[in-house]
Amino acid sequence: MQVKAYGAQAGDRPLEPMQIERREPGPRDVEIEIAYCGVCHSDLHTARGEWGGTLYPCVPGHEIIGTVRSVGAEVSRFQVGQTVGVGCLVDSCGHCSSCKEDLENYCENGWTGTYNAPSAEAPGHTLGGYSQAIVVDQRFILEIRHPQEQLAAVAPLLCAGITTYSPLRHWNAGPGKKVGVVGIGGLGHMAIKIAHAMGAHVVAFTSTPAKRPDALALGADEAVVSREPEEVSAHAGSFDLIIDTVAASHDLDMYVNLLHRDGTLVLLGVPDQPHPTPDVGGLIFGRKTIAGSLIGGIAETQEMLDFCAEHGIVSDIEMIEMQQIDEAYDRMVRSDVRYRFVIDNASIGKVA
Repeated sequence: MQVKAYGAQAGDRPLEPMQIERREPGPRDVEIEIAYCGVCHSDLHTARGEWGGTLYPCVPGHEIIGTVRSVGAEVSRFQVGQTVGVGCLVDSCGHCSSCKEDLENYCENGWTGTYNAPSAEAPGHTLGGYSQAIVVDQRFILEIRHPQEQLAAVAPLLCAGITTYSPLRHWNAGPGKKVGVVGIGGLGHMAIKIAHAMGAHVVAFTSTPAKRPDALALGADEAVVSREPEEVSAHAGSFDLIIDTVAASHDLDMYVNLLHRDGTLVLLGVPDQPHPTPDVGGLIFGRKTIAGSLIGGIAETQEMLDFCAEHGIVSDIEMIEMQQIDEAYDRMVRSDVRYRFVIDNASIGKVA
């Protein structure tokens, strides 16, 4: 079936309206009418060919909220009219050790991304949520329990939410733990909200003094300007966990030095240039760890959504129409968004 979408035909061209083909729902498939789609930095990098390997035409979007329009004969978990979500994954091998542990995001045979991943369907790769509808296997669909009026702001939880929830959960953020969050953007603002709700003492790090009040309003107990050495050094050796959301190359030693013995610095951003090599001594003499984390599995993503619904957590968003996407990308490059753009997918219907 054909649906309207918005995508890029090349990295140096703006996104434009197009018709794309979706498969007819199979026995285990769910057809979803998309209401909202969050805009992730990955969308920008992929559509503009900045990471290499982009498959064109490229239809981005992996923060999807919508309504079930039809279900296959073997679908038991979802029903027509139900509000559901789709995140970064739409398939995995299902039989490797990671998949068997509900960690499809670390599938050892390669998981299938919601867009820009090889697929048997036309045009040979997956096409994402900048579209009117999508068809997904029920295993990769999530239940949404937030109220109707919050649904647009729930969309970014499908990427920014789980990307920050997973390491906070894995490294046991909670009461009695001191957690740092580096960078107050799409990921960082979610990390602050979630860590605060988990009961941790949260300290936000920002290079922009003007963001200090924002950090405190989001739930941080303290906010530190990372360019002020005295502010930073006041926290030396005190953190159990630091979540680093910055996607630009920067000095990691400063944050390693802030860790308590056995503390962990978790990197979420992938810089275009490598970070300077950290001082090994700083790790050895405190049994400290630099780690990484990638989104989350489907079970953990459902856990995150339920946690956020229980605690009233959503993303801070700015709603846009589909036709504003290139302007939104340009603003993202300038960090001119508080803190996540979300597309009103009804606007796609306005495209000729």
